[in-house]
Amino acid sequence: MTLTVHQFPCLSDNYGFLIRDEASGQVATIDTPDAQAILAELDTLGWSLDLILNTHWHPDHAGGNEALKAATGAIIAGPSEVTRIAPLDRVVRDGDVVMLGETRFDVIDSGGHTLGHVAYHDAADALAFVGDTLFALGCGRLFEGTAEQMWDSLSRLTALPDATTIYCAHEYTASNARFALSVDDDPALKARADGVFAARERGEATVPTTLAVEKATNPFLRAPLLRPDAASPAQAFAEIRAAKDSFKG
Repeated sequence: MTLTVHQFPCLSDNYGFLIRDEASGQVATIDTPDAQAILAELDTLGWSLDLILNTHWHPDHAGGNEALKAATGAIIAGPSEVTRIAPLDRVVRDGDVVMLGETRFDVIDSGGHTLGHVAYHDAADALAFVGDTLFALGCGRLFEGTAEQMWDSLSRLTALPDATTIYCAHEYTASNARFALSVDDDPALKARADGVFAARERGEATVPTTLAVEKATNPFLRAPLLRPDAASPAQAFAEIRAAKDSFKG
């Protein structure tokens, strides 16, 4: 790999990601959930921050932008919606390329959770930072977008190679697993859920995941199989998303 990923917990259930292009030594943070936590991790690692890559505008993803910019001078790139809470140095959209040293990130439209949400895909290292669009065994709530928009976004992500490592922004997997078991009785899901519950009991992270694992067990990606009578794949997804929104387990 040419990219080193340093993952750490912050806030109540977020993950922070500091990434370093080994060829150049340049460092980026994926989102800014907690500026002080990010600065502390940078200090521990002995890294300096060059770039901030925002996935969307929510405060637990872009709320630390201004403090980190003031402390480090890092360039801030993200979708235009981020300007709702903080300035951007560069607006990115679907199809754009962002370079961190020699590491190339392709920007993928992943709207639905918010209208302008984006993901960052590093094809050379077979990894993607997906913010709140796709979670381990879950997906983001539709705060701004429609089910059709989110299904299209998930379809773009699932078109990536199955071996792609998926870095999602929250530790939601145990609660997602409980819901998944309520709508899907597939043995592969049961085995995965058991592993998730055991890992969380040990205090272990369940992020990152892989696209292959999600395609095999995530009920939101399996929605057309779970709701075969739905009028369309997007409608099948909408039914699973609505069930999750009202799930009390």
